[in-house]
Amino acid sequence: MAKTSALDWPKQVHQLLAREKVTQVAYVPDAGHKRLIELCQARRSMRCVPLTSEQEGVALLAGAWLGGARGVLLMQSSGVGNCVNMLGMIQECRFPLLALVTMRGEWGEFNPWQVPMGQSTAVVLRESGVIVQAVDTPEAVAETVESAWRLAFHAYRAVAVLISQRVVGTKNFE
Repeated sequence: MAKTSALDWPKQVHQLLAREKVTQVAYVPDAGHKRLIELCQARRSMRCVPLTSEQEGVALLAGAWLGGARGVLLMQSSGVGNCVNMLGMIQECRFPLLALVTMRGEWGEFNPWQVPMGQSTAVVLRESGVIVQAVDTPEAVAETVESAWRLAFHAYRAVAVLISQRVVGTKNFE
């Protein structure tokens, strides 16, 4: 892993994705992933696909894998509930899936609509057969994503890295 500031976890994760030859980046626009999305969009070898709903990303990345490409799904915790049915396909077919999930509904949340799914995200993912690795410090993001990458793409598993609100920060629309 190249030396960069631990606080610049999006740059570290982008470098990892580039090194591992990720060519597909599926995402629903999200402030927590904003910098990572911008870095991926700037890289010619990565095709960034904005989604209308997160489950589209699961299907897109399954197709990418079948076509010989590697990808990553970027989403917010509120989108995890949208993916439950599609995660069954990932588990049954043993497609690798790496999902980076920025958390809402936890530390410092102001929006009550984000709390239920934010509090349920890890449980919903685990019950759907996804291996969950949570991270709550910027210094640990890149190494956790790298560990999750290996597990997903070498053991053909679905793995989600939950990036805490302590890392991505809280929103305030006042």
